Amino acid sequence: MPNEQLRRMDAFTFPSYSIDLATGEALFDYALTGPDGEQRFTEAITLPLPAQPPSDATVATLGRVLELLHVVAGVSYYKTAAPRRLVLPTPLGGAAAALVTAVYTKGLAEYAYRNRLPHVLELAPEVPAGSVPPARAYDNSDLRPLSAVGGGKDSIVSLEALRRAGLDPVPFSVNPNHVIVAVNEASGLAALAARRRIDPVLFDLNAAGARNGHIPVTAINSLIAVATAVLNGLGPVVMSNERSASDPNLVWNGHEINHQWSKGVEAEGLLRAALAEHAGLTEPYFSLLRPLSELHIARLFAEIDRYDDVVTSCNAAFKLRDASERWCRDCPKCRFVFLAMAPFMPRERVVRIFGGDLLADGSQLPGYRELLGVDGHKPFECVGEVEESVVALSILAEQEQWRDAPVVRALVDAVPETAWSAAAASDVFTPGGPHFVPPAYAKALSPG
Repeated sequence: MPNEQLRRMDAFTFPSYSIDLATGEALFDYALTGPDGEQRFTEAITLPLPAQPPSDATVATLGRVLELLHVVAGVSYYKTAAPRRLVLPTPLGGAAAALVTAVYTKGLAEYAYRNRLPHVLELAPEVPAGSVPPARAYDNSDLRPLSAVGGGKDSIVSLEALRRAGLDPVPFSVNPNHVIVAVNEASGLAALAARRRIDPVLFDLNAAGARNGHIPVTAINSLIAVATAVLNGLGPVVMSNERSASDPNLVWNGHEINHQWSKGVEAEGLLRAALAEHAGLTEPYFSLLRPLSELHIARLFAEIDRYDDVVTSCNAAFKLRDASERWCRDCPKCRFVFLAMAPFMPRERVVRIFGGDLLADGSQLPGYRELLGVDGHKPFECVGEVEESVVALSILAEQEQWRDAPVVRALVDAVPETAWSAAAASDVFTPGGPHFVPPAYAKALSPG
């Protein structure tokens, strides 16, 4: 469909969804409609199957989770045209409607900012009238946790903390790549995986110039994880999102723009409330690392060495031609994670993990100036707060192994006094802030 016709689409709808319990494949249908006709999409998500057929109660709860997933996953297709009407398929309670509204506004805020579409930030979904049948209570809080694994330091810290606490975690991922597979193998734990197949039509439209941009993919993958846990008789889904994920990048038209919104505590709370209301789940989902800073997590990761040869937190690495390369060493994520790990490891270890020394490379200086708040705003990437970067730098500046590194010397001179003062006042190694970690899991991160 030509772009000019896409731009005239005035509504996004959700015709139907279905699941085949024999294969685990769920199909989600979407439609853009307008004066020139209709553009349809079908997404396929395949859940791993349990050893035994699910009970009727499990199937009923799964259906309620899939109803939420159907609506939330639609953001991938909505953004091609960004119509002003979002027409939901079924009545929803207040918590579920609040989740959907936030996913399509706050979750698409970066997309709206980059494409200059302020109406997206004010989108109000049209919810059909009618009552929502109450969900049957489904308590799986005491069952084995499903621990999301992305291949980076954060999910590794969670996985090992759960294991040390005797909580017997099951690693989980959506469309696992070679990095995630290697991390799972290093863990020695039997993992589960779901498959998400985006409609190829979307890629064709994007290639032809359709509107595109960042989506709240963590919200989608989180619901896929919850559906997997329910179907397979497992307990809470455990994420590894830290407190800095809630920190916005900038403010535009009076709205906070946060690249990591769907990893933030607000999104976590909305998702938990929607799952409790719509699917009856008592303890569906939480982030174990929410009370911690990125720097604190890096210090915990430094205590674990079994993953040094497989870990990566670099999103660009998945696109590198050489599969043995795990870090591109030229993106905000690489720069921040190197800076965060360096204070807590021998220099040779962190250089070996990354395959290079970023703090000895003068070409990295402009990127580090952004991370430290010297130039521009916080990058649109999953990186820590400016204060965390300054604290890390202050530690390195006192260490013999790092103080004379070219990038460290240059940054110490560039950081303004106000930034040093803010970093000194912040306590990045003290857990705090809002979180939803259940008491039974809080012990997993307790000292000793």
